[in-house]
Parts: sequence; structure tokens; C-alpha cells
Amino acid sequence: MEPVTVIGAGLAGCECAWQLAKRGVPVCLREMKPQKSTPAHHSPDFAELVCSNSLRSDQIENAVGLLKEELRRLDSLIISCADEHKVEAGGALAVDRGAFSAAVTERIRSHPLITVEEGEVTGIPEGEVVIAAGPLASDALAGAIAAAFPGSGALNFFDAAAPLVSFESIDMDYAWFASRYDKGTADYINCALSQEEYLTFWQALRTAQEAEVHGFEDKNVFEGCMPVEVMARRGEDTLRYGPLKPKGLKDPKTGREPYAVVQLRKDNAQGSVYNLVGFQTHLKWPEQKRVFSMIPALRQAEFLRYGVMHRNTYLRSPGFLDRYYRVKECPRVSFAGQITGVEGYVESAASGCLVGIELARRLLGQAPADFPPETAIGALALYVSNESVTDFQPMNINFGIMPPWPERVRGGKREKNTLIANRALEALESRDV
Repeated sequence: MEPVTVIGAGLAGCECAWQLAKRGVPVCLREMKPQKSTPAHHSPDFAELVCSNSLRSDQIENAVGLLKEELRRLDSLIISCADEHKVEAGGALAVDRGAFSAAVTERIRSHPLITVEEGEVTGIPEGEVVIAAGPLASDALAGAIAAAFPGSGALNFFDAAAPLVSFESIDMDYAWFASRYDKGTADYINCALSQEEYLTFWQALRTAQEAEVHGFEDKNVFEGCMPVEVMARRGEDTLRYGPLKPKGLKDPKTGREPYAVVQLRKDNAQGSVYNLVGFQTHLKWPEQKRVFSMIPALRQAEFLRYGVMHRNTYLRSPGFLDRYYRVKECPRVSFAGQITGVEGYVESAASGCLVGIELARRLLGQAPADFPPETAIGALALYVSNESVTDFQPMNINFGIMPPWPERVRGGKREKNTLIANRALEALESRDV
């Protein structure tokens, strides 16, 4: 059997290669790092997490928690490595990003059916191809895609990453460990701001100088990764109802809920590095230092990495891709990951998982798995390929794209979502994959 070419060793590409290889299909994994990189990448390892180190909720009554559980049951490489290298984050699954990427890299490179070929891919190879180049596809590859599929309608939006600070530089006289509503363990550092401190911070943030990003406009930013300064410009209380919301947190010094709270989440297993939750930004680096140091607990903070802004590219997938993420007009070519319009680490891995499973089954002469819309992995693929979606935007997994529960549920949204999640896992177990 000829190897399948998988372009890109990010979350989707590694997951796809893994699912193909574990089913006996040889893979040639093409990756441009370390020969060529992008401003958002810092490591030569595979599956690099360029933004947050959190894979979000791990509870199945949350849609992304359900998707993770489905991937666990499908022997996902990405989720397995994440579970092995998780750091405390309350009800979320966050990872030591360096250890996580190193683990994925080691398992991919050591698999006997996966050959890694380094160097930039500038055209679409012959044979079966999966393009999992991610939202940061090189200009040459993006141009090749546009030339090969002029109807692909590539679109651009912008994504942002949050700064990292050293733990030892955080002034714990103005902060405390806790999780919101005391859920799980006390995994977050909470930095309180009084009303006066918040308003001073807000005014500085909304007027701070931004770094130049070619072609950037606020309207092009994906809502799920909105830069903190863009949120600040939307109104005085936008941040207090967003990443700085104090709900469920009580300052042990006062016993009361603060006016606003900045949360920090552990970024590595040692707890020596923390990231500012929800503080994706593209402010100039000196401005980040000046403005974020207005947070009392961060007045002497050592910034180990400043926030960055980068371009993301995704396809107009509805009508262009099918439910297997294949190009309808050229089924030998599939796409996976954020370039398809799925948004988020887990969603990217899920798309790669589905592509790997379905492509392997096709090459081995087996019937497709056809994951149904009752499953999170199936619902995401069906949404991305749904021709009735006209104003297509990047999509996180959510229960809204899955069939609703047919009856009224006593106990509220949490109980209803639990029923939908259990239905999904039952539907997944019925598939012979």
C-alpha cells in the first residue's frame, strides 16, 4: 500500500497520522519545522500549543468535555498525551505544553509505519493526501491550495495568544489560590482589583498602543479568541462579564467577591510558569509590560513571553468538503484541523481523528464509520460540511449543533446536557471502529 501523505505535524496532522498507522496504513508525515517556522511557533516539537495550554472543560455535560471523552474511546494520541501531562486546572484539562508536545513527537517518530519528512511543502503531492497544515499554512502551500481549488474560498481571521509570567514574580499578598465556586482543587491564582484599580487598568488597556498586524481589523477577530484590548474597547464592564468576572470567587482577606479578578493558570507541571487567562493580545510588548503591571499582584511580574497576534486561514468548507473532510471535487485530498473551520485544540484533533479513521477504512475496503450527528465528533464534521450554512465562521463544538433532547428535562441545562452526552457515547460505542 502506498503511504498517505499528511501535511503538517500539528494536533490534527499527528492525530490523523496516528489513526491511519494504528490501522496498518503507512504514512509520510511532512512538517516544515524546524527548517521553517512562523512567528507563532517557538518549538521544533510536533503538536505545539501556540495559544493557551488549556484544552478546556473535562466534564461531559460540557460539549468539549464530551468530545474529549469520545476521543479517549477512539484511542486518540492527542488526548492520551494530554492526560499523561496534565496540570491542575479545576474542571479543565490543561497540560504542561513542553512535555505534552515532546510526548506526541516521540510517539509519532517511534511508530514503525510513520515516516517523518522535514521541509516546506509548496504544492499538493500525488496520491492520497491530508492537508493538516493548520491555520498558519505557509504562503506557498496556501497559494497551491487556492490554485488547485479556486472554489475553496480561503478566508482570513486573526488569533491571539496570552502572556506568560513566572510564579516567583507574582505578589501573593494581592492574590490567592482558588477555583471558581470552589469547584475541584484550588488551581488558579486569583488577582483581585478594586473598582478604582479596575477602572484605571481598563482606561489604560483600551488606549494602549497595538503592534502593527498587516490587514488587521477588529471585525476579523474570531470571537472565541478576542484580544483583551478589543474587549476593553467594547465597554467599561465587558471585561468584568468576561475574563475578569469575579463570580464564584471570594477574596479570603475580605470574605467578599472582588470588583474584578484576573485569573492565572499553571502552564507547566512544575508550576513555575503561569498564563493570564483570557488575555490574548496584540499590544506592543512594552505596552503589555506597562498595562498588565497595573494589576496589583503583577506589579513586579517577570514576563517570560509576551502575547502575540497571528494570521489564521480557514476554508469556506460548506459545499467544498464532505462529512469526511474530503474535497468533493477531488476525493483523494482531505483537509483536517483549523484550516477546515473547526476552532480549538480538541476540535482540531477530532477532525484529524475522523479523517484518519474514515480514510483508513476506505483504503482497507471497509464501510465508512459515518459518525452520526448524535456524537460530538460527527456533529462537528456535519456542521463544517453543511451546505445550508451560508455565513460560515470558525466553530467550536457545542450542543447547539447536535440534535436536541426530544423531551423536556427536569433539573435544568446540566441534566439535559448529561443526557445528550450519554446518548452520544452510546451512539459511539455502537460503531465498530
